[in-house]
Amino acid sequence: MSYVVVARYRTKEGEENTVLPLLDTVAAASRQEPGHLAYRVHQGTEDPRAIVLYEEYVSEAAFTAHCATPHFQEIVLGRVVPLLDSRDVLRCAPRPQVRA
Repeated sequence: MSYVVVARYRTKEGEENTVLPLLDTVAAASRQEPGHLAYRVHQGTEDPRAIVLYEEYVSEAAFTAHCATPHFQEIVLGRVVPLLDSRDVLRCAPRPQVRA
């Protein structure tokens, strides 16, 4: 069973063109991490300041390890977060399958 994180960001006015390349760098580095399954960066089609990250890991521990990496600490927390108006992170685990 995988562990999914969906992060919703809204950049400050005019900062999306700075934030998106930074997130592309983080995505590339994250894809090399053990326990990583997926990392996708999405931009709003109607609101270009809206950014959604879809991240999938083999476990919560793998996500916790991701949060301790230099690229997360330095780029996401150090450079991206200061350029955001808002940031919401939703952590999800799959529900067990129910047989009908």
